[in-house]
Amino acid sequence: MFKGNIVALITPMNKKGNICIDSLKNIINYHIYNRTKAIVSVGTTGESSTLTKKEHIKLVLLTLKIADNRIPIIAGTGANSTKEAIILTKKFENSGISACLSVTPYYNKPSQEGLYQHFKKISEHTSIPQILYNVPSRTGCDLLPKTIYKLSKLKNIIGVKEASGNLSRVNQIKSLVDSKFIILSGDDSTALDFIQLGGHGVISVTSNIAAKEISKICQLALNKKFSKARKINKRLINLNKILFLESNPIPIKWAAKKIGLIKNSILRLPMIQPKKKLKKIILNELKKNPLSIMKKKYNHFILF
Repeated sequence: MFKGNIVALITPMNKKGNICIDSLKNIINYHIYNRTKAIVSVGTTGESSTLTKKEHIKLVLLTLKIADNRIPIIAGTGANSTKEAIILTKKFENSGISACLSVTPYYNKPSQEGLYQHFKKISEHTSIPQILYNVPSRTGCDLLPKTIYKLSKLKNIIGVKEASGNLSRVNQIKSLVDSKFIILSGDDSTALDFIQLGGHGVISVTSNIAAKEISKICQLALNKKFSKARKINKRLINLNKILFLESNPIPIKWAAKKIGLIKNSILRLPMIQPKKKLKKIILNELKKNPLSIMKKKYNHFILF
């Protein structure tokens, strides 16, 4: 079962805007070392919307190859066309991928029955375990608990990444689904509360630069040591907010470059570099509350 700290991995790029393999290797090894439980490759944070389908598939398979069975890889395979989502998902059949993360269709705003039929159709065309992804702020539609319950009855739909920001959803979903169904937070700011309410972990953006901290918070929380978890989480409260002052992954990619995890903070248009004001805010926060990777004992992954 997927639980604990799962990173929504950034996609490192070189100055030409192509995938930077050296940086990708470095950040994957960083997560393995810091006991991240799984990697989501080419989700929203991985800039799936600006990669071509060929690049998307290549990057997931490259991540899988570099990981070399040392950490589970979850492939982002969502699309607002059911047919397209099925085609993309089938590309990873028998590849070694541990699961797929499938976001609700964006822009076209389907009904709850439309969402059910969308995910049902995908599940019928693959044997790969499927994790639903609900993020209304980005997609314009909300996958409701009753629909999640109906989908949880399908044999290879194993969980949901719930990023509505509504903590009451944890109990609403838990009261309906089987105990084996995985409920993951998609919001770093409320992830600890989410786990305390019965969630199983978080698919984290902040973990890109704070893998050790997020892993420890999740481990403590899952063992019901909430007081100790909150002491660590307290140091990340401001950072979690700052990393979303501009659209994800703009701030997290710049921060990863600044501390030396990746060579460049290059993004593809329409995403651009963070404003000077935000850069200053990030730097001030990292100086005020330095992360483990920035300390001499742990900084052997600072290569660039």
